[in-house]
Amino acid sequence: MFHPLTAALALASPAGTRGRLTILIYHRVLAAPDALLPDTPDRAAFDWQMALVKRHFQVLPLAEAGRLLQEGRLPARAACITFDDGYADNLTEAWPILNRHGLPATFFVATGFLDGGRMFNDTLIELVRRMPEGDCDLTDVGVGVVALNGAESRIGLIHKLIGQFKYQQMTQRQESAEALASRFGVTLPDDLMMTTDELRKLADSAGVEVGGHTRNHPILTRLEDDAAREEILAGKHDLEARLERPVRLFAYPNGRPGKDYDARHAAMARECGFELAVSTAPAAARVGADPFQLPRFTPWDRTPGRFGLRLLRTLMT
Repeated sequence: MFHPLTAALALASPAGTRGRLTILIYHRVLAAPDALLPDTPDRAAFDWQMALVKRHFQVLPLAEAGRLLQEGRLPARAACITFDDGYADNLTEAWPILNRHGLPATFFVATGFLDGGRMFNDTLIELVRRMPEGDCDLTDVGVGVVALNGAESRIGLIHKLIGQFKYQQMTQRQESAEALASRFGVTLPDDLMMTTDELRKLADSAGVEVGGHTRNHPILTRLEDDAAREEILAGKHDLEARLERPVRLFAYPNGRPGKDYDARHAAMARECGFELAVSTAPAAARVGADPFQLPRFTPWDRTPGRFGLRLLRTLMT
């Protein structure tokens, strides 16, 4: 007999032409809770989340699910699990849990940060983690004077800084974040992202797909068309050279339709040889959805009941 949640999900997402595809987004899985990353699951939280997903959904590889969706042949309660960016803990923390539960997953990798690189947002997070308590004058970067006196104030500063830097030009935001870190003279980690060897190990694991995520994770709408196309294609070529296999799946950086990418970039992804691309539009995909703009979402909820209800609500909207 079906669990009530399983039964409700089956009604919201039946098999066949009325089926809907739930695609979950993750970025990291931490070894232990981090007060500055309250919405990022640690291994214990990710474990119960994956147990819940396994119990109530039929989890498919993304490439297979995309084909079945286009053909109107999805199984009931179809779902996929995806990770963005290429963090080292995808291999060390997330994959062992996925493997133990027998769940496939797709990992979208921004290749420019492999082998010791660091994304601008992580530079800012790790800087704020190391800044001293007390008032900090950051007027020159647009956030004013900030009083640091605990985790909540640091989280607030992280959000302000990322908001200020995110939509700068790609090279400018990276240089600006590093310059700010240099001002405070702190030592930042260089092992947050996978090495090439770690990526190969992950890619060779059963049930793993690796997809493109550009080379440097730019906001594509902030680039000229030629530069955007080059970012999409360079990330694909980087991965294919490292992994010695075709890369057919793509995720738009940041991924909000009409803001971070648009129809031009969906066309570019197709032209570059990808077969499917995913956004961060918070919804489930219906039959007939554009295979180069499949929606995905992140369930932030911290208890199994709320987590399950969010999955159900997303299918019903």
